[in-house]
Amino acid sequence: MECFSTDRLGRVFVVRLDPGDCVLESINELVSREKVRDAVVISAVGTLNECTLHMVTTTDYPPKEYFKQFKNKPLELVSLTGIIADGKPHLHAVVSDCERTYAGHLERLQGTLLGRNSYSRSEGFGFD
Repeated sequence: MECFSTDRLGRVFVVRLDPGDCVLESINELVSREKVRDAVVISAVGTLNECTLHMVTTTDYPPKEYFKQFKNKPLELVSLTGIIADGKPHLHAVVSDCERTYAGHLERLQGTLLGRNSYSRSEGFGFD
């Protein structure tokens, strides 16, 4: 096991996206503009109309992959969490419709995020 520690929280970003903004593209834009190298994505909630989640269907290696896509379908973004390592987001999302809940690695999210999204950039973690 590896463990990383820092005694400084660093900068905190609180982001509000406009209706129709692509979540992952917006996060990538923030990471690039603010030169974020390593960070923790704490939370995001809202309403979506498009989503692609990457899931695995086996425990074999390499795993059998599956991409669940939703287009023009109302979805609730229940949770978004993950890390930004070396400037690259690795995020997982939980979304639901009126019948089921889905979770997986975020490939694409688009819609209106009603809540606030918090990203904490932590200095000195160094995920090298």
